[in-house]
Amino acid sequence: MSEAKAWDVITVGDVFVDVILSGFSTWPQPGEEAFATHFARDVGGGAVITACGLARLGMRVSVLAAIGREEEAWVKKRLKTQGVDTRRLIRHEKEPTAVTVSVSRENERAFFTYMGANRVLPAVLAHKRRWKALTAARHVHLACAPDPAVLVALGRFLHERGTRLSLDVGWHPEWLRDPASRRALAALDLFFPNEREAAEMTGARDPKAALRALADAGVPIIALKRGAVGAMLSWNGELFVEAPPRIHAVDTTGAGDCFDAGFLYAWLSGEPPKRCLKIATICGALSTRGLGGIAAFPTREEIEETLRTMSSESARS
Repeated sequence: MSEAKAWDVITVGDVFVDVILSGFSTWPQPGEEAFATHFARDVGGGAVITACGLARLGMRVSVLAAIGREEEAWVKKRLKTQGVDTRRLIRHEKEPTAVTVSVSRENERAFFTYMGANRVLPAVLAHKRRWKALTAARHVHLACAPDPAVLVALGRFLHERGTRLSLDVGWHPEWLRDPASRRALAALDLFFPNEREAAEMTGARDPKAALRALADAGVPIIALKRGAVGAMLSWNGELFVEAPPRIHAVDTTGAGDCFDAGFLYAWLSGEPPKRCLKIATICGALSTRGLGGIAAFPTREEIEETLRTMSSESARS
């Protein structure tokens, strides 16, 4: 099946121009001002960050998203430099590419966002004539909050044509609280919530209980991201736990999307559950070495070196 597909993964979701400020000594209160010691500007958003990570690991990746006219050339050049196909990017004639200002300290961050061209994504995803193009990939990864009915129909359409489906919805409280969203999870092969999102969706504050509830909703594989604590994985009812490698975090922007890329890379490469979770955790952790979600994403060689280091440390302990 994989040989007949032009792409390993097509990611679908929001695109942002990320303005990243970090290195604050204090977290300002309303009306106060704080000064960053580091600044970066890069293309961001879950669909883009995950796509760039997968491409760095050697996967054939394309992205379906909406961008503004003024930033079109810059966004496409940045993605092409990372090895990501841009032919499915849709230009919005009136709205600019969405903008997020990311303000972060080591383990604390806040986002200020203008959605811009991303507002057309629900209509794009609901347009069934676009679905056929998605079947050119072995796997489709959604980094957005799709209409539950669209998610169910899209999942059925893709599965009938040999393409698998995953979702990282991000922090969309109304979507997470909607009972229809929980029912729609059965359309997925893989779900990527973080701990807060899983709790919002299930009402379970204990991560193991949240994983059980999501598995009961019909998702065969759930990779639960827990930030600096690491991650947990429910794989057809079996539970796995992984701690991250020790690293000095510079900026956590996009770390969850980098985790997704690492997991998808390992999963599509046929790796077993424990190794999928370990590689995903490494990718999420190492991505925090630099500003933004793209610049510090590890190479395959860095992943293997980190795996060896973690194995040696585990053997000594």
